[in-house]
Amino acid sequence: MAAVTEVGGIKLGKLLIEGKTKQVYDVPSQPGHSILLNKDRITAHNGVRAHDLEGKAKISNQTNAKVFTLLNRAGLKTAFVRMVSDNAFLARKCEMVPIEWVTRRLATGSYLKRNPGVKEGYRFAPPKQETFYKDDANDDPQWSAEQIVSAGFKVNGVLIGQDEVDIMRQTTILVFEILERAWASRDCALIDMKIEFGVDADGQLLVADVIDSDSWRLWPSGDKRLMVDKQVYRNLASVTASDLDTVKRNFVWVSEQLDKMVPSNDHLVVVLMGSPSDKEHCEKIARNCRELGLNVELRVTSAHKGTTTTLQIVNEYESVLHNLVFITVAGRSNGLGPVLSGNTNYPVINCPPVKPENVSLDVWSSLNLPSGLGCATVLYPEAAALNAAQILGLNNFLIWARLRVKQLQNFAGLIYADKGFRGVRKTEETSAEMK
Repeated sequence: MAAVTEVGGIKLGKLLIEGKTKQVYDVPSQPGHSILLNKDRITAHNGVRAHDLEGKAKISNQTNAKVFTLLNRAGLKTAFVRMVSDNAFLARKCEMVPIEWVTRRLATGSYLKRNPGVKEGYRFAPPKQETFYKDDANDDPQWSAEQIVSAGFKVNGVLIGQDEVDIMRQTTILVFEILERAWASRDCALIDMKIEFGVDADGQLLVADVIDSDSWRLWPSGDKRLMVDKQVYRNLASVTASDLDTVKRNFVWVSEQLDKMVPSNDHLVVVLMGSPSDKEHCEKIARNCRELGLNVELRVTSAHKGTTTTLQIVNEYESVLHNLVFITVAGRSNGLGPVLSGNTNYPVINCPPVKPENVSLDVWSSLNLPSGLGCATVLYPEAAALNAAQILGLNNFLIWARLRVKQLQNFAGLIYADKGFRGVRKTEETSAEMK
């Protein structure tokens, strides 16, 4: 593939790297970014098998963009920025970690060869995570976490140690689980997949490279015979033009299915406050809801002073939506949450605006419920939003994904914070240097 000087109106700099199926160019006009240009080329077995496949560059580029857009919407840190042409996309420039991170839900393929005695279809729960060193000459050997740490890779100034391995491992599993749920919405089983990481100029670990039909195994209805991934190409004894057409049709089907994965935006969190004086507390709840991708509305009503109006508000929402959560904010004697809980089948979460001087009294009226009522009670606006997201995430994989990303951020944040206080590893490093 000849060098290109411009893509999508963007002038390209030098060719940074060329692989079997893509080229990566510098972008002088946008420091810290690069352009990944796909090729009309399909390969397998580390390049031993390779064919031209007209249209593959466009299909792969579209598939990759749709996958990364979904991951970005979930809040994951990725290198992907945007598509710039049919066959190219803009990304944050990264130095790549030379490891492939593979996640498996079912045992199949190379796993069975490396683990004789395991039956095909064995289900891993949690998903099985494996790592492979990128080395075509030696067929990408499997590496342990200890080997990765011992290699001492320094990537864009970041030493890849146990902390970075732990974060990449958890991120890899999360990417798989998000896409697994997304594909399940199309009655398609994600069997396994691989991703790669890069480190940008700011030292951030990012999900990078590409994720397309070369990256995973997909079995519609969970049936291996219906596979629509590159394994079809790998399995061919010989490759005919008709075979390549079949592979291309599969890749097109995958790209089209990704368009249908956007969850319906048919949910709502209704925050009802017993008094306009509770506005600040309710706005905190609303802000936390929106950060989790939730639709939210604020209303003012009192179960004590306007019972009929309160129930009318609930009935109005119930008549138009089926994915509803009510959050009630009422101080002193909380009748709002219990009254709603006794008159709706939708979840009700109490989040009273308690004051330090009378916290026990205010909370007690939310907790000491009559029989037959099932509303929950939390004290903090963030907790109310998280509880609502957990409920709505049961039927919306994108909301579920945002919650899982938040868990990952908490996990990584603690690791990075601990680095500043840790002494054992620093002592070990100092001792090693003295020797």
